[in-house]
Amino acid sequence: MTVKEDVVEKTRKTADLYFRGVNDEKPFDLWRSFDKGLAKDLSLFITGQMYAREKIPHPTRQLVAVAALTALSRTEELKLHLQAALNVGCTPEEIAEVIFQTAVYAGVPATNAALKTLRTVLEEKGLWPMPSDR
Repeated sequence: MTVKEDVVEKTRKTADLYFRGVNDEKPFDLWRSFDKGLAKDLSLFITGQMYAREKIPHPTRQLVAVAALTALSRTEELKLHLQAALNVGCTPEEIAEVIFQTAVYAGVPATNAALKTLRTVLEEKGLWPMPSDR
């Protein structure tokens, strides 16, 4: 297998792992509607090289993405990564805790927006309301 074939295979596997069952428009589809070649290059790099790295496990990688997107108030992209986090085995409670932790650094409004996005994703997946230990 050539290096390029290896990256293509990693891209396919990682995209399937993260984005299976996602009905919203995926970034690759948006990019492809404007520039097919660039979309492929971006996908091979982001999904096939960055997301496929084995330095940290996929659940950790997705919780990092959730924290960063929460802090940046990028709720549209956050929705995609909340779904990916669930796909790789993060629990709703873990995801909510990461979002709550961002309040210290990003502020309560960013946390509230992210929690609303999480609630929407959980509702769509039939996981809302979350079980409560209170």
